[in-house]
Amino acid sequence: MALNARLDHRNPLVFDTHELGRRPGALQRLTRTIDAPKDLGLKDVIGVPEGAPVELELRLESVMEGVLVTGTARAQAEGECVRCLEPVELELEADFQEMFSYPDADDRGRVKAEPADDAEEDEDRLFLEDGMFDLEPVLRDAVVLALPMQPVCREDCPGLCSECGARLADDPDHHHDAVDIRWAALQGLAGSLEDGDKDEMSGAEPGVDEKQEK
Repeated sequence: MALNARLDHRNPLVFDTHELGRRPGALQRLTRTIDAPKDLGLKDVIGVPEGAPVELELRLESVMEGVLVTGTARAQAEGECVRCLEPVELELEADFQEMFSYPDADDRGRVKAEPADDAEEDEDRLFLEDGMFDLEPVLRDAVVLALPMQPVCREDCPGLCSECGARLADDPDHHHDAVDIRWAALQGLAGSLEDGDKDEMSGAEPGVDEKQEK
């Protein structure tokens, strides 16, 4: 990734590394509770609601080429069961580790004589800007990886009835009488014949029955 846009130190997901002093081996531990940003998780499946508290525990370590950030995010995720569509809540714990490089250092930590011309080399790298880094892209990736792609309310959730949509967990004995498709056509034919007989009877000429009785 290219150099970050201008970072705002007031953003709760922006962290300052100046205390490390660019001294390899220096450590800093941080804890912070933030409000979850919008769309944190798997869209329309499961995620952390916007504004919900997210607890962050971070370990910042200065190395030759930048700052290595190791951390854990904890929050409560919400979604719906893919089988029965009931609400699902789960405790989320997402671990992550990311290197934020100094913009003026190469992979071995040496200061670059000239800016790199190869844009592809920096495409997947994250950089420090004025000693600060933005944790949001790392947090988003970690949360997505930690969440289930197909959340269920319980492992043995039986889902919904395919015929009427009833929740099978509420009625384990729920069932529908199966009709053999080989007889369904005959039943329909019998019904049409009965309707035809009724129509013929209703259309009989007046007085016919009287003559037969005489």
